[in-house]
Amino acid sequence: MKLLLELHMPFEEPVMIFTLVLLIILIVPTILGRLRIPGIVGLIVAGVIVGPNGFDLLSREGSIELLGTVGILYIMFLAGLEIDMIDFKKYKTRSLIFGALTFLIPFTAGTLVFHYILGYSVAPAILLGSMMAPHTLLAYPIISKLGLSKNEAVTITIGGTLVTDVAVLLVLSIITNSAGGNSGPGIWIKMAVEMAVFVAIVIWLFPKISKWMFKQLESEKGTQYIYVLTVVFAAAVISELAGMEAIIGAFLAGLALNTLIPHTSPLMNRIEFVGNNIFIPFFLISTGMLVDVRVLFTDTTALIIAGTIVILAPAAKYTAAFVAQKLFGFTVLQRHLMFGLSSAHAATTLAVVLAGYEIGIIGESALNGAVGLILASSLVSSLTTEKVGRKLAIVEKRRKPEVSEKPDRILVPIANPKTIENLVDLSIMLKNPDYHEPIYPLAVVIENNNAEEEIYKKNKMLQEAIKHASATDSDVQLVSKIDINISSGILRAIKELMITEVVLGWNAKITTRDRIFGTVLDNLLDNTEQMILVCRIIQPLNTTGRLVVIVPTNAELERGFLRWLRSVKLLSQQLGAKIVFRARKRTLNQLKIAISKSKPTVDAEFHPYANLNEFASMKSELGADDMVIVVSARKGTVSYNNNLDYVPRVLSRDYKENSFIVIYPEQYPVYQSIQVKSGEMEEVNEGESEQNV
Repeated sequence: MKLLLELHMPFEEPVMIFTLVLLIILIVPTILGRLRIPGIVGLIVAGVIVGPNGFDLLSREGSIELLGTVGILYIMFLAGLEIDMIDFKKYKTRSLIFGALTFLIPFTAGTLVFHYILGYSVAPAILLGSMMAPHTLLAYPIISKLGLSKNEAVTITIGGTLVTDVAVLLVLSIITNSAGGNSGPGIWIKMAVEMAVFVAIVIWLFPKISKWMFKQLESEKGTQYIYVLTVVFAAAVISELAGMEAIIGAFLAGLALNTLIPHTSPLMNRIEFVGNNIFIPFFLISTGMLVDVRVLFTDTTALIIAGTIVILAPAAKYTAAFVAQKLFGFTVLQRHLMFGLSSAHAATTLAVVLAGYEIGIIGESALNGAVGLILASSLVSSLTTEKVGRKLAIVEKRRKPEVSEKPDRILVPIANPKTIENLVDLSIMLKNPDYHEPIYPLAVVIENNNAEEEIYKKNKMLQEAIKHASATDSDVQLVSKIDINISSGILRAIKELMITEVVLGWNAKITTRDRIFGTVLDNLLDNTEQMILVCRIIQPLNTTGRLVVIVPTNAELERGFLRWLRSVKLLSQQLGAKIVFRARKRTLNQLKIAISKSKPTVDAEFHPYANLNEFASMKSELGADDMVIVVSARKGTVSYNNNLDYVPRVLSRDYKENSFIVIYPEQYPVYQSIQVKSGEMEEVNEGESEQNV
């Protein structure tokens, strides 16, 4: 009670401020979610209520302003980080066209209305017109949550954001420099040089430094996150030094790190979790705190300006989306989605208005009218995106899946503790994201008097796999088997769990006993039809530069052709790595057709080669960060040839510095029950329990 009596409005105690904000973030989205109202809207309205123009519980200064700034930078960073770079490059022309449309239409309409109808002089009219052109990806978290971030309309809209923001900031620079009497050619040359240096540092230098840093910090997950934040804010600072807004730097930082942070990695999970639950809500609340609803009803000029902007800006943005839809052949839902994403005005709009207000080009009425636009556009953007996004997500979910897109149930037999994280990470990247099947780490113990003790040890070891995978929000189901030998245990797990793929670790040591009775891999290949991947991961997965895929002749005729191809494409998409296919011309032609017809879209090259005899001499063409993927085959299949038997030996001898995967595609079932070679009935000691190739 004493504490309550001593409290002053607005709250000044840091603990009280943070507690109130956390309560808003906790309660408001939950309540509005039950009413089917986007939580974004609730957080903005909550900011209006608790802000200085509401009940004055919180001041927008200090920590609120700081965390709000972090929030908008985070939104822009996530937008750049989650964009599909392959689609972005593919649709860069469309992004430029949409960016030009969504800038020119609102800018032209606004300038004409403010100059000829509302009577503003040229400079203020241009500034107010440019204020309506940029858009903030306020509703992007909704899109991300609905799984639509890779939709072509979303990719183009995000690309258009960069175009509009840069164009508006150039207009702002021209106006402010002209107002200050600095309009000579030297100013523009200086701006151009600064921008070129800024882009070169962020897009070219930062990725090279980051790749090196991720290799050094491979085992330090927390430090990786701090490093990423450092890159984001360093890019924002450099952007401001170059005379541009910090949000441009944050967006380019996302593009720069895009290929180095796989979307299913623990690091990506941490980035999204902290941003979506802490920083971005702070920004939304701080945006609402700018709005003074009372001024809009007491200041006639502000009301007229706000009314004009609130009607004109959405109309102009919708017109841009309509024209883009007709030009690009999009659906009506995609048009509405583009409008929903591009109709919110916050960060850049606010920067333009405040800059104009500070140098005296526009007055307080225009400032209040612009803040009204921020609130109204935020509501329109959030509600539209939520409604349309749900419909589009349902449409995409109903799309008939390809044969290669059936649910993945991946088994990861593990014997070496050092390979756990890499094998689990790889399995998560290979899993079809449209289905929510768990990953199955497997521990097999030889049946003997010490079996129970060994199971306990193995389970304790596999807890690390569960802990690691949980950081990616992926389901993991631990499996333990006591059996007569390793092969039999794996085979029984495959049958009982209806496994579709098996991911094995590589071990080049082959004993005399293995040569006589066969390795674990031999027995799996002989007794299963599932796809098997044998992996050796040397470099951190996220630093992979290219996937060099060696494909045997007639591989396109195998049953598992589309399935292994889809797995390679998923891996390429997650790693942001280009695929280089090497095969005979006929097989390459079939690969080109399959690549063009199926999703996800990937960056691929196709190079013919004579036969597998060239494989050993191909080492000179590889970089240290290239991963080699060899598509092999079981004996007796149409794509099998004797040269495939020598591939493991060549990999082990000549490719020691490169990560590699040997894929044995899915085959038609031959065996109806689990079979093991008689020699495998003998006990296998612990040293031989690794998956030997």
